[in-house]
Amino acid sequence: MKVEIYSDIACPWCYLGKSRFERALAAFPQAADVEVVYRPFQLDPSAPPRPRPHREVLAAKFGPQATAMDDRLAQLGAKEGVAFDFDTVLENNSLLAHRLLRFALDEYGAATQAGLKGRLMTAHFGEGMDIGDPAQLTDAAVAVGLDRDAVTAFLAGDALREETLADIEEARHLGITAVPTFVFEGQWAVQGGQETSTFLQVLEQIAKETAAVSEDPALAVDPADACADGVCEAPATHRH
Repeated sequence: MKVEIYSDIACPWCYLGKSRFERALAAFPQAADVEVVYRPFQLDPSAPPRPRPHREVLAAKFGPQATAMDDRLAQLGAKEGVAFDFDTVLENNSLLAHRLLRFALDEYGAATQAGLKGRLMTAHFGEGMDIGDPAQLTDAAVAVGLDRDAVTAFLAGDALREETLADIEEARHLGITAVPTFVFEGQWAVQGGQETSTFLQVLEQIAKETAAVSEDPALAVDPADACADGVCEAPATHRH
């Protein structure tokens, strides 16, 4: 089973959703047969390429309710073992980090890319990392096994920039307008940082559906009807 996760490093719900999905995957008996690939998405592609305090950016967007939004996420994260330190979070354009994730996928594979994604999110939301700074991105990459010289050279140029932008555009073409969005087998999608139990239910149901279809193609179902209670829907019909 292939799971493509569309998310932004700068999205706190993506961080929370990643943790919950990984818990579900750990409890899924067929986890060894699941390939997880992270796809890029930018919530704010027009963000300037310079670090800005998260509290200020959020307050400018949402006003007085910004603090309550952060507090809620911090409480939810604490229950999952996910640390949010919004006082130290720096907002920056995430394109450079997405390029690095694409590099990790192409050169090292999906498992290393997932490790880098986790490292970037942990550092961004809990350690005050600037995700637009090449030196800090390089340190994060080296921490999960990438070669320092190769990463330094990559980030100094424009390699994979157009490919990453094309990936982001493809997500929008698929109808993805909010993240995280989890696309299973290119057909079924779950949007949002769902509960671990929901992700596990989806994994189990899609495994049954794909197994049934492989045995008898006549059993193929409409993707829009593939998951119970409206949890999953076709990629072209996402709802927030």
